Amino acid sequence: MELRETLASNLLTLRKARGLTQLELAEQLNYSDKSVSKWERGDAVPDVEVLARVADFYGVTVDYLIREHGEGEVPPPPDNKRKRRLNGNRLIITLLATSSVWIISTIIYVQLLIWKDVNFWMAFLWSVPASCVILIIFKAIWGRKRYSVILVSVFLWSLLTCIYLQAIRYNVWSIYFIGVPLQISIILSASFKRRKK
Repeated sequence: MELRETLASNLLTLRKARGLTQLELAEQLNYSDKSVSKWERGDAVPDVEVLARVADFYGVTVDYLIREHGEGEVPPPPDNKRKRRLNGNRLIITLLATSSVWIISTIIYVQLLIWKDVNFWMAFLWSVPASCVILIIFKAIWGRKRYSVILVSVFLWSLLTCIYLQAIRYNVWSIYFIGVPLQISIILSASFKRRKK
């Protein structure tokens, strides 16, 4: 069997074994269902990067995708324990990074209070947008899109609030007007879905 036909057969078998439609798989990979259909018919071959994403999605290796297998031979679904452990580790790393921001804020607050007798409570307020930046970065690293709009929105409004409270004696309440078009842009950019050919 030719490599292209083997790949097409394996992609079709894996998709059906997982109970997915071509459209559902396409949405997971951020491709069109027409592309998935071409791959499964052997009319086209996905590039190596997409092949790696498909293999990760199904919990197999790229080598598994391009090798012949016995009739109806399908690997078991990916190990959920490993995935849960990985997600747990990611959560712990994210929480540690975020808590470091609050620890630094506490240190700044205490040092200014002891050494200069200044009650700089704003250090804690500035921790909110800083924490949002860390959370946004980790979400981008790990490819999670869920809650991104909320995080970016919290970052925007907490940053504007910090700037406003820091400069309150100058009566800069109009700074919140900047937030309205930016919030609309955040919502619109989140609803924009990119499709690859």
